[in-house]
Amino acid sequence: MRATFHAELNELITDLARMSRLAAQMVINASIALHQTDLARASLVIADRDQMNTMHDDTERRCIALLALQAPVAGDLRVVVAALHAVGHLKRMGNLARHIALVARLKHPNPMISRKVRPVLARMGLLASQLAEDAATAIEHQDPLSGCRLAAADAEVDALLLQLFGILFAEDWCHGVEQAVDAALIGRYYERFGDHAVAIAQQVCYMATGGISERAALATVSSSASYTAP
Repeated sequence: MRATFHAELNELITDLARMSRLAAQMVINASIALHQTDLARASLVIADRDQMNTMHDDTERRCIALLALQAPVAGDLRVVVAALHAVGHLKRMGNLARHIALVARLKHPNPMISRKVRPVLARMGLLASQLAEDAATAIEHQDPLSGCRLAAADAEVDALLLQLFGILFAEDWCHGVEQAVDAALIGRYYERFGDHAVAIAQQVCYMATGGISERAALATVSSSASYTAP
């Protein structure tokens, strides 16, 4: 009986890592759709969001069933509780990638990003994908130090967001309010995507040790204090 239970826990970990890698691919495809006005990529992200939601619902159901039927304790309980939190963050990451893809689709066939902000948003998209991939690796290895590493990487995303705002609010911005608003929203989506990846790493730390890295927790609280998103 316990062997079956632990097999289910291992399957849960595998599925969480798979969802995190799906989120990484979604945000890459959304970025390509945005910069290349690629409708096919945008549609793929939107379809993948539906898959992510299905996986979320299935994983959440399995976690609740494990809590109700197996009554796990100690480390096993931490795994299930951490998985419940992590899967919520993964669903939100899928939503954020979809938001970016929707902007790309709505603005087609006209490119909506000025040359000044393109490199900043491209770098943010790449970092967001790397953070999701790193979160998947942390889940697989149950790495208690991953929270600090992801928080440090996410700091670059936060710095890029500030750089983006500096460009948008500069006196020489000449691309109009609509493009400024679109770019600001996309930057926020990338930033929040990264924050959710860090939050997943915090759950990995809790899963492995029963605690949460103080540095990672402070980083996430600081970056989220003035803004809430899906």
